[in-house]
Amino acid sequence: MTKKIFKVMTIGYIVMLGAVFGATIYAGAVVAPTIFHSETFFGGEIISNFQEGLLMTSNFDKLGTFVTIVVFFALFYEATKWKSFESDRWTLISLFFFASSGLLFSGFYIPDIISMQLQGEVVTQSEKFKNVHFASELDFKLFAFSALSLLILNLKKALR
Repeated sequence: MTKKIFKVMTIGYIVMLGAVFGATIYAGAVVAPTIFHSETFFGGEIISNFQEGLLMTSNFDKLGTFVTIVVFFALFYEATKWKSFESDRWTLISLFFFASSGLLFSGFYIPDIISMQLQGEVVTQSEKFKNVHFASELDFKLFAFSALSLLILNLKKALR
């Protein structure tokens, strides 16, 4: 691979990591609290908590597609760096957590939550749903942290 192409890939990779990190933080810190407290904006309850959950899941489902794309690009990019002996252990560790938590989020948690929501409101009030939802939140936080660490590690290398 030529140096110019790899330089463009590096810039794209850093931008993608920044975008997915920003989208993750925005979804968790802004979108979720806004949707789940819609009554404060409308002066009363217009939609139920279950309906708010459906809206939020729709947002996370779309974000999951972007997460998957970035994870596969990251795997390709970092494998290329590793193959040319330009990788380090911290990047590989961050990549492992980034890829595994990202794919768990988009490939397991989102489909599982959608499946439970399709079974109706009663299922979403179950202990199983609450546990899956809590685990998905922890996974999403791990994903955000690993995205940030990959971003910082790659920015440091790019700015050398």
